[in-house]
Amino acid sequence: MNNSVVNTARLLGAGLRALLVLTLVTGVIYPLVVTGIAQGLFPGKANGSEIRADGKVVGSSLIGQQGYSLDYFQPRPANGLGENSVNTQYKLILSGATNLSADNQELVKSVEEAKAKVVKDNSTPDHKVKPSQVPADAVTSSGSGLDPDISPAYADLQAHRVAERNGLTVAQVRRLVDDHTEGRTLGFMGEPRVNVLELNLALKDLVAKG
Repeated sequence: MNNSVVNTARLLGAGLRALLVLTLVTGVIYPLVVTGIAQGLFPGKANGSEIRADGKVVGSSLIGQQGYSLDYFQPRPANGLGENSVNTQYKLILSGATNLSADNQELVKSVEEAKAKVVKDNSTPDHKVKPSQVPADAVTSSGSGLDPDISPAYADLQAHRVAERNGLTVAQVRRLVDDHTEGRTLGFMGEPRVNVLELNLALKDLVAKG
């Protein structure tokens, strides 16, 4: 009986020591090491890829924002997002796609309506946009609904409207788009893209310079 108690106590002691050691290693040391490496090598990404303007964080380069006025470049639609009344900046409660099939009439209708709006919003007295010029990312949301980028084609389609509304030349706006166009990752992954928030901040600075 005494041996059984002693053995049980020894096992409990060994288990407790193992718990404390593993807690220290995996719960304290490992997170600190990983955090230190991340902060040392990739501080921007480790802190959420923040974008700052006028000394304030205005967003993340990884998350798209909605609600820009037509003075600015417009992002992709975000039809798959749930909404709430708490997060007033993004109004999100979940992210995701619409999960509607390509022949779903609700999706077809929303795409056609979005295309008509893109044509209307981006046509100017000197430049008429044709429905055939509207790229897919202008009328469909991404898989997450949070895509921060648009295609160079969609950015270029908006150039005439942005130029007219901000007193700029189309050449100035297109040069701005070109300066903020990123190529394929590692030269072969993905597609060329333009971060909408970064582009709009650059546009704001250009307009302020007059």
